[in-house]
Amino acid sequence: MFTKLTEFLDDFIKAGIPGYDCIVLHKGQCVYRRCNGYSDVENIIPMNGQERYNIYSCSKPITCAAALQLYEKGLFQLDDKLSKYMQEFETMYVKAETGVRLASKPITIRDLFCMTAGFSYDLHSPMLEQARIESDNRCSTRATMKYLAKEPLLFEPGTRWEYSLCHDVLAALVEVLSGMPFEEYVKENIFEPLGMLNSTFVLPIEEVDTICAHYEYNHEEKKLEKRSKIPDYRLGTEYASGGAGCVSTVEDYIKFLEAMRIGDIILKKETIDLMCTSQLPDEKLKKYWFSTYGYGLGVRCSRGYDGLTDFGWGGAAGAYLIIDRENEFTAFYVQHVLKSPIHNIRTRICQIVQECLKGTV
Repeated sequence: MFTKLTEFLDDFIKAGIPGYDCIVLHKGQCVYRRCNGYSDVENIIPMNGQERYNIYSCSKPITCAAALQLYEKGLFQLDDKLSKYMQEFETMYVKAETGVRLASKPITIRDLFCMTAGFSYDLHSPMLEQARIESDNRCSTRATMKYLAKEPLLFEPGTRWEYSLCHDVLAALVEVLSGMPFEEYVKENIFEPLGMLNSTFVLPIEEVDTICAHYEYNHEEKKLEKRSKIPDYRLGTEYASGGAGCVSTVEDYIKFLEAMRIGDIILKKETIDLMCTSQLPDEKLKKYWFSTYGYGLGVRCSRGYDGLTDFGWGGAAGAYLIIDRENEFTAFYVQHVLKSPIHNIRTRICQIVQECLKGTV
């Protein structure tokens, strides 16, 4: 049934990916699982399906789900000002041709979900570098936001989409509203209830070696270069990056995707409906990467008129998640290669799985 999917994924190996793992669940049953290649090329270690990965931006839907749990409890409204809960964001400045000017619009919590707050993704901005120095490289999640708030915004909040540190700020908001460190909140309210025992947002340094070998693809020389297993997105030893900090496994992460497909497990069905409803008009999506999808509360999703049935997101090192409630399947593909030669074509996995399940290929 899944011959086309296997052929498609195995071509990734030929393109220069050292190894991959992919799982598909249909109506709650595993109908496809394949790993191929090597988890560590230099040491010739074959993939075994139990590897832990930095899933980068596939962390974002978990963070958004955590925040939406607090939304369900009535602890905030989407159009509340962020400064209502995090006072350092009360007075913001925006970059201008002649320097900076006072922002005329407040950042809302909806802006955090929708990547419209005006932040950048500069992990080495002057204030974040100062946070590293003054915290002795600890950079606790909540305290770091007080430094980020001093950076001028790229644009007026709410005016356009820009991939940024919005979901890192959202993680700090979860801390404020829950009274718990973000990583502990997620552990208690998502990971443990779902049995995701190999997932974390703050990996202890002594467990770094449990992560799959991490690579970056050099396009000029067409070769893999080994990277540190601790990604740049972890600003400090105490920093839980809501946007890119999760470490997980295929078997763990698919449990999260299934909970989001089924609903009424970690989030109500109607909340998931809201999450995967496109929030932004086309004019605000000029810098958005997907021409076919809209953008919901932290996920790509149907625009409502395009016939698309899936929602999800992807990560910088190649992880890619799919939740298709209409066709009753979830899928998760993962590799550990930054700047991958197959980065843009992995999106075809969804269509191929749909075709395989319908028996059209």
